[in-house]
Amino acid sequence: MKKKNNELPVIPKKSFLVRLHEEKYLQFMAILGIIWMLIFNYIPMYGILIAFKKNFFITTPLFSKKFFTTPWATNGGFQHFLNFFKDEEFFNVMANTLGISILKLIFNFTLPIVFALLLNEVRNMRFKKAVQTITYMPHFLSWVVLGGILTTWLGEGGLFNELLIKMGLLKEGVAFLAYPKYFWAITVLSDLWKELGWSAIIYLAAISGIDQEMYEAAKVDGASRWKQIWTITLPSIAPTVTIMFILAVGGLLNTNFDQILVLNNPLNAPRSNVLDIYVYQTAMRGMRYSYASAIGLFKSVIAFILLFIANQVTKKLNDTSLF
Repeated sequence: MKKKNNELPVIPKKSFLVRLHEEKYLQFMAILGIIWMLIFNYIPMYGILIAFKKNFFITTPLFSKKFFTTPWATNGGFQHFLNFFKDEEFFNVMANTLGISILKLIFNFTLPIVFALLLNEVRNMRFKKAVQTITYMPHFLSWVVLGGILTTWLGEGGLFNELLIKMGLLKEGVAFLAYPKYFWAITVLSDLWKELGWSAIIYLAAISGIDQEMYEAAKVDGASRWKQIWTITLPSIAPTVTIMFILAVGGLLNTNFDQILVLNNPLNAPRSNVLDIYVYQTAMRGMRYSYASAIGLFKSVIAFILLFIANQVTKKLNDTSLF
């Protein structure tokens, strides 16, 4: 039977087993990833039961008979959650966590987008690569190293004090990390310094995928560079920005434990005692593992709710979502 000139050839559909055999190496790699996820992400979720147990000791194996016979906490197993809500540190911990996280969402989420847009406009490739290299470098240093650098710079005789004194803004050195009022600003700015260049990579990649003919057409129509950014670049990378925003909102209660642990001290504790630090101190120093697990589970539930809300809102606004 002859096929017409405007008809495409019909490709026979392969069975599942045939495709599975042809893609056996890809399937093998995928299976390894699934096994890794099951071992390290799903099986440990059994430990959530610790949050509902009356008293849990770190020497008790999770799958032992002793663990199963450990009595449940009162009030249907939710006593630890109720104790956290009644804790005198609850409001302070939540205020610090949300305060730092919201500031990071405002500045450390938007500024990498602006940085990527500005960097994309640079035509001198040597200068562009130099800026990229300089801004990427801090990302590859751990917070242990950067924390030591910042502690030195922000000390009474540190770099920042010397600069401010020479500029006439200060008369004598100030130990910035000893004052709670400076801690939020130090946390947000130091995180921006470390992650600005790295966070901009994904936006630069999205910008590089934009069809250049759109810019050529805009130039013919007389559009300025600012007009091209506003009407072509930003709408084109909007889906990428939306996905990153959803993930950022989902991690709103994550204040970067490593950073806070390195920079906090007893003097700035009123503004540095965030949820992650409180859980760490409760578990490792207070030996209250069930109580700390309950706080961690509370944090995870709130994060899921925020992720779901952000996903639904963005789906309604611009039809872009994770699920």
